[in-house]
Amino acid sequence: MRNALATERGSGSILAVAIIAAVLMLFSLVLPVATVLSAQQRVAGAADASALAAADVAVGIRSGSPCSIAATVATANAARLDGCLIEGPTATVRVTTSVLGFAVSARATAGRPDSEAMSPSGAGGDSG
Repeated sequence: MRNALATERGSGSILAVAIIAAVLMLFSLVLPVATVLSAQQRVAGAADASALAAADVAVGIRSGSPCSIAATVATANAARLDGCLIEGPTATVRVTTSVLGFAVSARATAGRPDSEAMSPSGAGGDSG
């Protein structure tokens, strides 16, 4: 019985090293995914802020060009403005950033609400 115990000496250390290696491998797989998901939230915030800034210019609250203001706001949020569409008081922007070799983008729209969307019946307020 004493010989059997002597041959298993140190096996606990090998098991501990194997468990630590497995945890490190799992962490190395989860970390890039978490980083990209975090960047997605950050770029969504940049898109929202850019769209709001462009809409402010489009409705006349601020002066300037809506798309250039949106680009400035996107750059301030570590992102790049990829698209900007102004339709009356509504601004739609597309913002992109790169993280770990992945392009992460988001789109946002801001402006005055549609009058049809605001009416309870959806008929554009026509009560006739």
